[in-house]
Amino acid sequence: MRRFWRRTETDPKRAGEAAAAAAEPRAVRAAPDLTAAAFFDVDNTMMRGASIYYFARGLAARKLFTMRDLAMFAFGQAAFRLRGSENTEHIGTAKEAALAFVAGKRVEDLVRLSEEIYDEVMADRIWHGTRALALQHLDAGQQVWLVTATPVEVARIIAHRLGLTGALGTVAETKDGVYTGRLVGNLLHGPAKAEAVRALAQREGLDLSRCSAYSDSVNDLPMFTAVGHPNAVNPDSALREHAKENQWPIHDFRTGRKVTMVALPAAAGAGALAGGVAAGIALRRHYRSS
Repeated sequence: MRRFWRRTETDPKRAGEAAAAAAEPRAVRAAPDLTAAAFFDVDNTMMRGASIYYFARGLAARKLFTMRDLAMFAFGQAAFRLRGSENTEHIGTAKEAALAFVAGKRVEDLVRLSEEIYDEVMADRIWHGTRALALQHLDAGQQVWLVTATPVEVARIIAHRLGLTGALGTVAETKDGVYTGRLVGNLLHGPAKAEAVRALAQREGLDLSRCSAYSDSVNDLPMFTAVGHPNAVNPDSALREHAKENQWPIHDFRTGRKVTMVALPAAAGAGALAGGVAAGIALRRHYRSS
């Protein structure tokens, strides 16, 4: 089998710096509070389930890969969520395949597909309660950023559609508007998210002790500890326990604590990456046939 991805370094600091460098803020509202911001995870925090899964669903609707591919991915997502653990070796392998799937393809094509698929599939999955929290920060004159392992091009679309400041996401290297097949740094996951937040804070002149972070996953503890005001949203069991022990606010917008476990696949770690692989299969098939 031909290898369509290349090894990349795994330094979370470089991934975070790359995400901050790629961040494009929008002046969505007046921002009198210039030193505070809020950082929101996306999957199962801002959106029910995995953004990359819904992207794959949109590709399936366009006949770019089969429903069997989608069903296998959904099964893998559910199994991962029920197992409740991440396989580091699997993540290390899958992340490169997931995010190099458009090697040699145009960035504008991914952006166009992301815009269409957000409107068709993702918009109805936004947690209204979480978006309300984000709007409270905007109303207070603060910046609001998404922070996610999802490719930055997809993350920006979500942020723009929600009227937020911008997004920090995983950065794939490009040259002349075309993907090279390499990542810049690593997947924006775990410690890399915290590095991205720190790098953006330095660039924007933010006081992290005045900033807030929101996530559903205990994997985002590095980001939580980087700011002064951590908040658990739809938390997994480990994060819920940690939040209670540390008296962090807990916001739960689910109708039941086990909701979305199977029907709406989660996006932590390997699950989101599997979605990227599925999307990659679809796009490679599409371009080979065009």
